[in-house]
Amino acid sequence: MSEVRVGVIGAGNWGKNVVRTFHSLGALAAVAEADVALHPALAAEYPGVPLHADYRSLLADEAITAVVVATPAPTHGQIARDALLAGKDVLVEKPITLASAEAETLVALARERGRILMVGHLLLFQPAIQWLKAYLDGGALGRVVSLHQERLNLGRARAVENALWSLGVHDVAVLLYLMGGQEPCRVEATGHCVLQPSVADDVYLHLHFSDGTQAHLHTSWLWPEKCRRLTVVGSAGMLVYDEVAQTVTLHKKRIASDLQQWDEGSEVLFRGSGEPLMLEAAHFLEGVRSRMPSPLIDGMRGAEVVRVLEQAASGGKGGDDAGSLAGPDGATPGAGG
Repeated sequence: MSEVRVGVIGAGNWGKNVVRTFHSLGALAAVAEADVALHPALAAEYPGVPLHADYRSLLADEAITAVVVATPAPTHGQIARDALLAGKDVLVEKPITLASAEAETLVALARERGRILMVGHLLLFQPAIQWLKAYLDGGALGRVVSLHQERLNLGRARAVENALWSLGVHDVAVLLYLMGGQEPCRVEATGHCVLQPSVADDVYLHLHFSDGTQAHLHTSWLWPEKCRRLTVVGSAGMLVYDEVAQTVTLHKKRIASDLQQWDEGSEVLFRGSGEPLMLEAAHFLEGVRSRMPSPLIDGMRGAEVVRVLEQAASGGKGGDDAGSLAGPDGATPGAGG
């Protein structure tokens, strides 16, 4: 097929990074941004690139073969649907939608129209995550017992999204990926509202899998230190992925069946490199060229992530804060669907 021409819809806080990335890859054909106050800066940085105030006029351009949706999460479903109906291949930022039923409808529509649909689960493109997946699948850590993720900082508090929906979507995608796409058989969650009565600032998510493995995620923007870490406990050792340092360290520690401790030290096995957004964008472009669905970030994988978040919202054991685990639209994701 001819060279892919990409239109980016949304050039705000995150979208501006997406615009810059596709421009650097030589694929940027147009930008749609509803806030026209941003247009002069965009025009200065990307001279000659058409700017649209309404995304629908971008979709009407038949020369554009694919679009990236980088708008606020509540708008993802409608814009992605309009793009697919306009005959475009679509990369939609995480989460794909706020309800799994809507995500599954998009997957079916993409299949019906013969379009590529991918989801921007950026963390899957960190080289360390790919290395971790291969290492675990190779059995070097023995049987995986548990996975523990932390995404903590004194960060930017949201007025609508809770800490799980805002910070933890990528981490849930990673957990499901490392578990081979296996969905949890039980989901539990607790949330603590501190700054506002209906938005959880601190959330613990617990996933139970049918093979006995458990996964745990702690997200918070009310934390004194920045911590982005994944710990994998196996029967033959433990791995720690430090996302800030981009290192994976093997701790040669375990407790044997006779309850004796074994500690043979630790060593750094992997040091990360590469830019995940650039890798993700290149992956999307290659998928559009080859017409092959992504094994990493296709639409159905995005729907699986949203299903876990829905279960956290509907089944979270948060006491008075139970409702605080709802989606960014203020309602329980999937309610009534």
